[in-house]
Amino acid sequence: MLKGLADSWWTFAVRGVIALLFGIGALSYPALTVFVLVIFFGAFVLVDGVTALVMGFGEKKRPAYVFLGLVSVAAGLFAIVRPGATALALLWLIGIWALVRGIGEIVAAIQIRKEVEGEWAIALSGVVSVLFGIFVLARPGAGALAMVWLIAIYAFASGILKLILGFKLRRVKKAMESAAG
Repeated sequence: MLKGLADSWWTFAVRGVIALLFGIGALSYPALTVFVLVIFFGAFVLVDGVTALVMGFGEKKRPAYVFLGLVSVAAGLFAIVRPGATALALLWLIGIWALVRGIGEIVAAIQIRKEVEGEWAIALSGVVSVLFGIFVLARPGAGALAMVWLIAIYAFASGILKLILGFKLRRVKKAMESAAG
């Protein structure tokens, strides 16, 4: 399992970069309509879902990542197909997605904890997602501009943690290759 994770280190890095780009985009356009946020969010979670599915259907089957990928693809498609949804509906969608995604990441971290020392980054990313989801669901009317800032902070935190894990797995892969050859 460790070899499979190490071989696919780049999926964590790609997801981290996408999250960081999403955060920059959210901060760059705070005054635009919710439509832009819906499209950004939809694209972000769609790509995140596809990369999670790549992990889930890779060399070693990972049901947690298949689940995460399906949740993200469904949320992304819904956001893109229904961009006229109200701000409240979008906030509920984001909150539910973050909550489910966070729980899935915590489960994934528990599943790989015996093989990867850096599973704390996945678990912490999951905790950040759960806390973010709970906050959004508890305070959906707090204002779209405030939500843009919170979404950007969440994207930055998630992106940095995924990059940390991706590059840790890359080092593991290189160490495995050095030991083998």
